[in-house]
Amino acid sequence: MKTISTVTTSYFNGQTHAEKLGVPATQTGNGAKQSVFRAASLRSALIVGSLVAGLGGSTAVLASDEAKEIKPHSESIGAAITDTATTAKVKSSLMSEDNLKKSDIDVTTTNGVVSLDGSVSSSKAKSTAETVAGSVEGVKSVDNNLKTPDSSETVAKTKQAVSDSWITTKVKTEIVASSVSNGLDVNVVTVQGVVALKGILPSQETINKVKAIAANVDGVKSVDTSALSVAGN
Repeated sequence: MKTISTVTTSYFNGQTHAEKLGVPATQTGNGAKQSVFRAASLRSALIVGSLVAGLGGSTAVLASDEAKEIKPHSESIGAAITDTATTAKVKSSLMSEDNLKKSDIDVTTTNGVVSLDGSVSSSKAKSTAETVAGSVEGVKSVDNNLKTPDSSETVAKTKQAVSDSWITTKVKTEIVASSVSNGLDVNVVTVQGVVALKGILPSQETINKVKAIAANVDGVKSVDTSALSVAGN
């Protein structure tokens, strides 16, 4: 007696197992089994492929995240809590200082290291802020990044003024020490390295010599002799 193999007819919402896998209901025997096997293998391959694609995407995201710049942070949850408390203490201490009332100071703490950013009214206030922050319990060190009004433009102007004053004094000294200084009364003014000479001299030759003396002084950019004149002219 011949045995006819058939596909198991378990139902899934009105469909046999074979039909669920895409095998026609009329197909039986070894052909049906092979079709079921191929369909199941195809489904497995699709599932594996989806998983691999998903993992690949996750790996790309992780690689992208790792490429981002790592910013300083507290070493642990406990350290983060301590840093937060330290920041609050430093802010409170800074606010109690009278000469810091007009300051705009941002405070951050990372593993006990306090960073001060913002602006203060003077160099003294900047120094005070650092001292106050450093005296707070738990502070290991202070990074003072505070800006002051005299930290850039004011300092540059002051340095230029000092330089101009030095040049004026030096030019006068050199003129007096020269052989042409007898009876000379030359006024010297320096502005941003430009020396202006004013007075009455005995001759054009003397004017030329005085100009050369001034021009040889360090820091002098140019010499203006338009206000010098020859006696009798």
